[in-house]
Amino acid sequence: MLKIIAGTLAYLMVTFPLAYVWHLVLFQKTYEDLGYIDREEPIIAFGFAAILLQGIILSALYPKICAGMAFFRGAVTFALLMGGYHWTMHVLAATAKHPIAPLSTWFLLETAYLVLQFSLGTLLLAVIHRQLGASPTKLSPE
Repeated sequence: MLKIIAGTLAYLMVTFPLAYVWHLVLFQKTYEDLGYIDREEPIIAFGFAAILLQGIILSALYPKICAGMAFFRGAVTFALLMGGYHWTMHVLAATAKHPIAPLSTWFLLETAYLVLQFSLGTLLLAVIHRQLGASPTKLSPE
C-alpha cells in the first residue's frame, strides 16, 4: 500500500504541474487555435482528479506488469505500454470527436507531452518500487 501511495503522490507531483504548464501556459494559444481547449475557464479540479486516478491505477499496475523485469526494462516496458494505451485514448480519440486542425500540430504536441509525462512518471514509479524494497523488479541491469 505504501508503494501505491508514494507512486500516486510522485506521479501527481510531476504530472499535474507538467500538464498545467504545458496545456494552459506554454501552449495554451496553440491548443485554443487547434480547437482542443474551447472552455473559457478549464475545470482544473477535473484535470487534477483525472491525474490522481491515473496515479493510483498506474501505481497499482506497475508491480504486476513489471514483475521479474530489470529496473530499466521494466520502466521502458511500462512507459511504452501505458503511454501507448493513453495515447490511443487521448490523442486518437480526441481527433475522432473534435474538429482539431491542423492534425500534424496536434499529434506532435500531444505526443511530445505524453512522452514526457510517461517517461518521468514511469521512472518515478520504478524508483519508488526499487527504493521501498520487496520490489518485483530485479535490480540488475540488462
